[in-house]
Amino acid sequence: MKEPSAIKAVATDRRVAAVIVAAGRGERAGQAEGPKQYRRIGGRAILAHTLETFLAHPQVGQVVVVIHGDDQELLRKAIGDNLERVAIVTGGPTRQDSVRLGLLELAAQAPDRVLIHDAVRPFCDADLIDRVIDVIGANQGALPALPVADTLKREGRDGTIGETVPRAGLHAAQTPQGFPFRPILEAHERAHQAGRSDFTDDAAIAEWARIPVKIVAGSPDNVKLTWARDIAMADQRIHGERSNFPDIRTGNGYDVHAFEPGDHVMLCGVAIPHDRKLSGHSDADVGLHALTDALLATCGAGDIGTHFPPSDPQWKGAASRLFVEHAARLVRTHGGRIANADITLICEAPRVGPHREAMTAALSNMLGISPERVSIKATTNEKLGFVGRQEGIAAIATASVVYPGEVPE
Repeated sequence: MKEPSAIKAVATDRRVAAVIVAAGRGERAGQAEGPKQYRRIGGRAILAHTLETFLAHPQVGQVVVVIHGDDQELLRKAIGDNLERVAIVTGGPTRQDSVRLGLLELAAQAPDRVLIHDAVRPFCDADLIDRVIDVIGANQGALPALPVADTLKREGRDGTIGETVPRAGLHAAQTPQGFPFRPILEAHERAHQAGRSDFTDDAAIAEWARIPVKIVAGSPDNVKLTWARDIAMADQRIHGERSNFPDIRTGNGYDVHAFEPGDHVMLCGVAIPHDRKLSGHSDADVGLHALTDALLATCGAGDIGTHFPPSDPQWKGAASRLFVEHAARLVRTHGGRIANADITLICEAPRVGPHREAMTAALSNMLGISPERVSIKATTNEKLGFVGRQEGIAAIATASVVYPGEVPE
């Protein structure tokens, strides 16, 4: 009787099992981003949200996920560690057949009751599951539903209104739909053998098989995500329900260069007349070197030496603005937006103040940010250490970058 093969599952309770139907293609939501059950809302796949609710419910033991044969990798990425907690079954050409195959996978465990739920209803909650489970009897199913609130019209053949349909007693069906396990499995098998594939939900099969189904209160939150707009609104809803932790990263950089004979120093992209210059393989702009490291730190991209090895002759005498611009491009490749750059130059001489405006303009241009997001400061070392002895200049830089998404929990 058992048709599908399944990956190892962990069952905690034999009384209630669940079949999550996730084998559809979701054409109405568009295919550009793949099947809709794997689209992301709140940073995770829709299926992951749905599955989490059932795995966390204390009365639900075995969980079967029915997927399309092409979606093994999508499923792995969507639910990760939860793979070991579910049975995975390849579905059939229709939702009805996919449910049947999911039920067959449970036959060996023979649970007392089973819940059948659409993967693209991610806002099902524990209270709704409780209401459904409580109503399932030895020969009675349970259907969560909401009374129809809209006025219903039946269209005539010419596209005009044919009649107004009385809405008294009409309900909009939801899932999870719950049933005694053996009767619903047998009903699906009978429908399959009879060549019937036109049932739109499992309550309809139960009705055909003369299994009574009691209506229980559904939930207005338990919406089915059908269209691309539904998915976008679901994502907004999740983000609105929880505190946001924007992904703001801060990187630090430090550099130091000694003096050597010369007639100017390069600091933050500006040539400043001086009786010596800084020693280095490039133009030795200590401020820009520190800033390059700070930017690279925000996306875990190593340091300046990783990208511009001092042993490489092509960087001999190179303008350090090339290094900063490279780091800024790398940040943007990762989706980052530079919010602020702050550089402190530590030296006894030359004086930085008269050149601060030119330095700010240069950095604004290199980074592609407005001047008010650039801060350049200078301090002495109170004549202490190598800086105090005017043997070189040091710099400390900090960069703040905002990246897409949120800080992971």
